[in-house]
Amino acid sequence: MTDLLKGSCRCGAVSYQLQSHSPYPYQLCYCSICRKTAGGGGFAINIMGNAKTLDVSGREALGVYRTEIERDGGHCETSTGERNYCTRCGSALWLYDPQWPDLIHPHASSLDTDLPTPPSRVHLMLKYKASWVEPDVGPEDQCFEEYPDQSIEDWHRTRGLWID
Repeated sequence: MTDLLKGSCRCGAVSYQLQSHSPYPYQLCYCSICRKTAGGGGFAINIMGNAKTLDVSGREALGVYRTEIERDGGHCETSTGERNYCTRCGSALWLYDPQWPDLIHPHASSLDTDLPTPPSRVHLMLKYKASWVEPDVGPEDQCFEEYPDQSIEDWHRTRGLWID
């Protein structure tokens, strides 16, 4: 296992690498944003990496999408999250949010590095899942209507999976 993650888009116009302390792809997000921009099975899987180590080739082919988020009461606001994708093939690559400037969240689906199999998974944002999706919940998995209290770092640390 390595803490260097390498990824790319489908057409090869963009490739990237970054360091990660938390390479286990354990979070399945069922929100409509992840599902519609990056999901394949009705969910998307994000990992956490160190933003300072992000090295990108093919930046000229990158696009950034900032979604509108509808809040209770019908109020809409533009997300601070920047979803980076390839403008040539449409591959979702990573999320960067300036609210957490030290982090990059690559989509596991864009990673070329073999990732370790998580001992359990977290199914989050189930409140927003598509009606046709039936989550495959394992015996040790946790389910959340929205976000879990435990951070990605904490999840890895409590299981002895954090890479120093």
